Amino acid sequence: MSKTSKIKRYRCADCGAISLTWSGRCTACGAWGTLFEEVEVHKGGPRSGFRAKKLSLKEVREVLRISSKNSELDRVLGGGWVEGSVVLLSGEPGVGKSTLLLQSAIAIASEGKKVLYVSGEESPSQLASRAKRLGAKDESLFLLCTDDIDEALDASGDVEFLFVDSIQTMRDKNENGWPGSPLQVRVTAQKCIELAKTRDVPVVMVGHITKSGQIAGPKLLEHMVDVVLFFEGDKTSRYRILRPEKNRFASSDEIGIFEMTEGGLVPVFDPSKMFWSETPIAEAGVAMGMVLEGSRPLVAEFQALACSTPFMYPKRTSRGIDVNKLHLLLAVLEKRAGLSARNFDVYVNVVGGLTTKDPGVDLALSMAIASSIIDRPIPPDVCFIGEVGLAGEVRPVARSSLRMREAERMGFKKIVMSRYERVGKSGSIRQTGVESLKEAVRMMFP
Repeated sequence: MSKTSKIKRYRCADCGAISLTWSGRCTACGAWGTLFEEVEVHKGGPRSGFRAKKLSLKEVREVLRISSKNSELDRVLGGGWVEGSVVLLSGEPGVGKSTLLLQSAIAIASEGKKVLYVSGEESPSQLASRAKRLGAKDESLFLLCTDDIDEALDASGDVEFLFVDSIQTMRDKNENGWPGSPLQVRVTAQKCIELAKTRDVPVVMVGHITKSGQIAGPKLLEHMVDVVLFFEGDKTSRYRILRPEKNRFASSDEIGIFEMTEGGLVPVFDPSKMFWSETPIAEAGVAMGMVLEGSRPLVAEFQALACSTPFMYPKRTSRGIDVNKLHLLLAVLEKRAGLSARNFDVYVNVVGGLTTKDPGVDLALSMAIASSIIDRPIPPDVCFIGEVGLAGEVRPVARSSLRMREAERMGFKKIVMSRYERVGKSGSIRQTGVESLKEAVRMMFP
């Protein structure tokens, strides 16, 4: 007869580290107040349950994908949903997470696949009215409103695709804690993962985020899933951006751009026009740059405003650009180009709500700041590409030829880039090479 023993232990909600004694601070990651109690049950006797089968490389079949029928979503996923994968989609409340997934569920059901959409937040009438508004007509789409994870998984016995909205509202009756607690999130997510891996059913979970912008629940949740997606966008704008933070099946550099309409989210096929106002009037503090998001080049408009201040400590504010990048470029402009902003409050903005970490926009951002400090405009048909180093040098950037073709397509006549950039001539656009930021400033503002 087998013996059963229980071991009480404590797990960190942030890093997943295990401790046999409770303390106020996790010894692994240093976080405070993140240890919660859990009980591990050990049963004696022979091992039982699912046994893994050893396979040779040739025996393993290739990954099969299911198209979402949305070009932007497929771009981010790497070609579509992967069978047996687990995807976590998070974002601000009201940004459109449920709308995006319900549209995908409707599209998959239209191909004859049985899809189950589980909601722990809405009633059946609410879900049905929204699904009909988005064009749902197929009988292959099933709706289930419950917060019990076991009921949801029992109902998914014959389905080929599972959506869970959201994992923070699900609970396991056999575990302690309220829905959304670290223990409940980990246990319910683990059951969804087991379903996906044993039956090759794609599972998509919606995740809430905290006030700090992190996914609610244990950090371990992001390690457990295959794909982590962030859906972001300003509620006052009709545009939304989907970014992958983790993707085991494709690149994590691609982005998807959507427009929120009355009929749901639709792909944006020419995003350069979204981030560029195309204003023909030249204004001081405005410079055009080329942003590379994955394999997609975008025209971005960088705006800078330098205003004199009577205070000892000038203000530095940025939107769409890391504020530390702003401090760095201001220091380079002062030391290497002779433009001091010590007596100016400096505000920087990327038009259209775009957020970028691409180093290829350093030159465009620096020229926008220099234009505002000098108070002289840059011609609107000039575009900038280049990374700026601490020595003030302008460095080549990745995929310059791709950026140049996009700049030419958008109608720019002149492009300023690194002198050491090895690209051939592209159509009618005129290339001007500079060696340093100081040279670029003197060329544009003689």
